[in-house]
Amino acid sequence: MTEIDVHRNAGTEPPLPQSVTGRFLWQQLPYVVALVLAIAGVAYTNVSHQPLVGYWEFLALAICVVCIMTKWPETQGRDTRLRLIWTQALHWIAVLVTMNIMLASGVQQLLPTPATGLVLLTLLALGTFLAGVSLLSLQISFLGLAMGVAVPAISWLKQSVFFFLLGAVLLIGLGITFWLRRDRQPATSPMNSEMEA
Repeated sequence: MTEIDVHRNAGTEPPLPQSVTGRFLWQQLPYVVALVLAIAGVAYTNVSHQPLVGYWEFLALAICVVCIMTKWPETQGRDTRLRLIWTQALHWIAVLVTMNIMLASGVQQLLPTPATGLVLLTLLALGTFLAGVSLLSLQISFLGLAMGVAVPAISWLKQSVFFFLLGAVLLIGLGITFWLRRDRQPATSPMNSEMEA
C-alpha cells in the first residue's frame, strides 16, 4: 500500500469513539424512555386528578417486552427462550394484577388520586427491579431503582412547590419594598452635597 492509500483509508473510516458512544446511547434508549414515560404518567395523574388505568398497564407490558428483548440475544435454544418468555409473562401478570387491585373501587376510595399514581409507580418500580434481579440485568435493575427513587422525589417536589412559591413571594415582596424605599428617598444632587459641605 502506498502512503496515499493509507491516508485515503484513514479519512474514510469513522472514528471509533463516536460509534461506541452512539451504540451505547441507542442501547440505553428503551430504559430512558420507560423512565420518562413512568414519571410523565405520575405527573399527568397529579395534574388531571384521574388515574390512568390503561397507561400503567401499557407501561408494564412495554417493560416486559424490554426485559425479554434484553436477555433474548443471550439465550440459546427454543426451550430457554420459551422459559424466558413465560417467566417474564408470569412476573408481569402478577404486577398487573397487583396494579388492578390498587385501582379497584374499594381501594380507590381510601387513596387520593395523586397518591394512586405514586403507588402504581412504586409497584412498577418494584416489578422492574425484581425483573432485573431475576434476569441479572444491571440496566433493568437500575431502571427499577430510578423509578423507585422518583417516587419520594416527586412527593418531595410536590410538597416543596408550596415552599418555593412562598419563598418567591417573599423575595418579590422584599424586592418591591427596597425598590419603593429607594424611589422615596430624595435624590441628592452633586450641587446640594457641595453646598452642605
